Amino acid sequence: MKILLVEDSYIERHKIGGFLTDWGLEHVSVGSGTEAVKLLEAPTPPDLAILDWLLPGLDGIDILRRIRKLSHGNYIYTMMLTAKNRKQDLLIAMEAGADDYLSKPVDPAELRSRIMVGKRILDLQQSLRFAATHDFLTNLLNRSEIISALEREFSRSGREEKPATIILADIDHFKRVNDTLGHAAGDEVLKQVACRLKADLRPYDLVGRYGGEEFIVILPGCPLETGARRANEIRTLVGKDPINTPFGTASATVSMGVTVTSLNRDGTVADLLREADVSLYAAKKNGRNRIEVFSPVERSSGAAQA
Repeated sequence: MKILLVEDSYIERHKIGGFLTDWGLEHVSVGSGTEAVKLLEAPTPPDLAILDWLLPGLDGIDILRRIRKLSHGNYIYTMMLTAKNRKQDLLIAMEAGADDYLSKPVDPAELRSRIMVGKRILDLQQSLRFAATHDFLTNLLNRSEIISALEREFSRSGREEKPATIILADIDHFKRVNDTLGHAAGDEVLKQVACRLKADLRPYDLVGRYGGEEFIVILPGCPLETGARRANEIRTLVGKDPINTPFGTASATVSMGVTVTSLNRDGTVADLLREADVSLYAAKKNGRNRIEVFSPVERSSGAAQA
């Protein structure tokens, strides 16, 4: 958890910062509202902000209102520190978006307990967000989230004129695992294949469970030739070793359909998924445990027929 301390008094900033350091909490301290807003609007903002009410530039209430208008998706837990102690002041702070309110002079034990409460709330929120966006079995992005990611990458690819490779992967003969070893073993195979699919990806590559035993892999900035090579490397990694489950050993290979966003066409995400699906079907038809690439010729002929 990263904490932002905003306090214009050097003495108070040093004292409270010392408490945070003693408690092993990562933090950064600034002395003005203007400095605070720059950090809060950064791509990786703090998780918790401790704000003095009276500040040069933007005051604590102004900062609270700015925080609640941010759209980066990360909730920032806020705690107001002030010598104001009227009920009306408390109401003003809460209406502006404060989660907690602590009167000065700050009692270290009370501050620490309030921070612990904030951390529990943030941890709970993170758990709920993860549950809403990830598949419960494989811990990959769920269908809704991977499709949303694909839509974002599709738009960015056209805007920045950089191709992205899309891979649709399917576990070969998955039904055999369920029929011979049981569904619990099948679940273990799904989890292990998921781990292998993401084992050699770049930090900004994405993989999600599309449904059943199908997965989508998104490789931003990858032209088709590079994406096809990466797909084959991932396919090899998945099928390299058998999968040991409590119910027996299973082998798992994947077939893959590979396509790429085009910079010179009108189209939709649905078109892209159809292309990947056509190529995946070809991989299955041509022997499985292989990749097939959707060719520009097929794309052009499809556009002409349409």
